[in-house]
Amino acid sequence: MTWSASFAPLRNRSFAWYFASRFVNTFGGMMANIALAFAVLDIEDSPAALGQVLAAHTIPMVVLLLWGGVISDRFPRTLVLQASNVASALTQGLIAFLVITGAAELWMVIVLSVVHGAVSAIAFPAMASMVPQLVPREQLQPANALLSVTRNGLTVLGPTVGALLVVTVGPGWALAVDAATWLVAALLLLPVRIPPKERKASTSTVAELREGWTFFWSTTWLWVIVVAFGALNMIHTGTLQTLGPAVAEDIDGIGRQGWGFVLSAEALGLLAMAVVLLRVRLERPLFWGMAAISLASLPIIMLGADPVLLALVVAAFVGGAGIEVFSMGWNLAMQEHIEDDMLSRAYSYDALGSFVAMPIGQLLWGPLAIWFGAGPVLVVSGVVYAAICALVLCSRSVRDLPRAPATPVAEVTSATS
Repeated sequence: MTWSASFAPLRNRSFAWYFASRFVNTFGGMMANIALAFAVLDIEDSPAALGQVLAAHTIPMVVLLLWGGVISDRFPRTLVLQASNVASALTQGLIAFLVITGAAELWMVIVLSVVHGAVSAIAFPAMASMVPQLVPREQLQPANALLSVTRNGLTVLGPTVGALLVVTVGPGWALAVDAATWLVAALLLLPVRIPPKERKASTSTVAELREGWTFFWSTTWLWVIVVAFGALNMIHTGTLQTLGPAVAEDIDGIGRQGWGFVLSAEALGLLAMAVVLLRVRLERPLFWGMAAISLASLPIIMLGADPVLLALVVAAFVGGAGIEVFSMGWNLAMQEHIEDDMLSRAYSYDALGSFVAMPIGQLLWGPLAIWFGAGPVLVVSGVVYAAICALVLCSRSVRDLPRAPATPVAEVTSATS
């Protein structure tokens, strides 16, 4: 794949505007995470309070994801994204206003976070399923890679800018900037043109959810991967996100600063592999994706066995690269092998299955470390992680899923004119 082919999606007018919208949206979100955390801690200096606010966002998002998939398959996805962006701007703007004026109370932030979580549940399936409507099939890999490069780059830059705003002007104004980015993202979607949806016979939401479930369970590679990632995300959350900082802090030669290097190395691995995938075509996307993401077990095992900072940084970089290969392979499998009128619902079932067990990892791995010791728990978790990846590859539908043939450019002409 030449560099010209790698950047070809940006020559599609609608994709270029969508890309700009995603860039602004992602940048604001990366800043908002740290701004919201310090805003809550200013209101009530308690980790439990922050946990309540985060849960207030996560729970409605998980509960309503399937409904979001139905909405995104029923209505124009650009319109769904614009409406959700405006709603997100309002919720974040209200939080910012309350914090800036000193009127914010914890219950107010929790209520607004619930609303924002519900809006996110509607936006996610629409956002994930937009790309196939904007570029020809042969451009799906570079299009996804371009989005990954910006997302992973902003993962490094966004929190730094957010922290700078928090320190200089305060968390309220940082949240106000985030609210503005949601509005800008909505405006940038105005020039996006996608093929009109065929009108379907009127059906109930329950019927469309049932139709989505039937498709999900009848597509072997889809449910096998989603079920596996329910466990993999639980392990990743419980180990590196929950135990990781505490374990690293107690190890001479690592500490808080060293753990920051580890997280940065993972982000750089994601970014570097996204750049590679701009040039290298990924065949058999799920085979290589599952094989690569098994490498994410390395930093888990290493942290529990005999952690040395340099080796842990290298392992995190390799693990991050493996995660990005899977991310690309998964998007290609979904976008090339699932029809457009089912794609948002498929993504919603994917997200629900992948996210639903993450709170278990957050809540269970701490007690497990107390009962059995953090080292053994991390090592066993890493081995189980790799074993699950190997088990998934026993499925022929996962192992042998090919890339789909190219789609004639004429099919997306209305989206690129």
